[in-house]
Amino acid sequence: MDKARTALGRMLDFAVYDLKYDLEKFFDLFMKSGVADRFASGDFSVIVGMSGVELAYEVLDKAGASYERIKPKYSVARSAEYWLGWALAYYQWVTAMSFAEIVRYVAVKDMLGLYYPFHEMDIRQFVDKMNALYKAAKPETNLKLLRRRAGLSQRELAELSGVPLRTIQQYEQRKKNINKAQAEYLIMLARLLCCDVIDLIEKVQ
Repeated sequence: MDKARTALGRMLDFAVYDLKYDLEKFFDLFMKSGVADRFASGDFSVIVGMSGVELAYEVLDKAGASYERIKPKYSVARSAEYWLGWALAYYQWVTAMSFAEIVRYVAVKDMLGLYYPFHEMDIRQFVDKMNALYKAAKPETNLKLLRRRAGLSQRELAELSGVPLRTIQQYEQRKKNINKAQAEYLIMLARLLCCDVIDLIEKVQ
């Protein structure tokens, strides 16, 4: 985990300060290139098989971007961008969310803005802050979002799935933890909502 965090931190630092990329534009390439998904899934060749510099070039290669290889500069001081990659790698690992899911609700620039004072704090405080920002930006549960996408009312979902209406209401209001739901309920809901069971699970409690 330490090597993965270091690699992601160095990747962002190198992209911004050596390759002169805008942080958000490079992070967008990171996701579009498929490297972000490989990193999040634990692809050994990415998380420990490459240095941060190699990881940055892998992003550019897979994204089809043109570039000229340069000799990296190694600064003694760690930049805010380095810290962001280091901290974000940990947050992604803890929550098991994809990077795309994370930045959908918390923008990269907002995460970078947490450098002061969180770079001096325990990483768990960064996690708590990120969870708070994520929940504020996404107040509705996955179940509610998926139900609405399917065009169903709570009552219709209950009648069609066989899951009690009150139970569905409690899941959506977070009065009951859907992550601890009966497997039978999750399977029935997922089947009806045309999703995987994992899509119903709340990554941030």
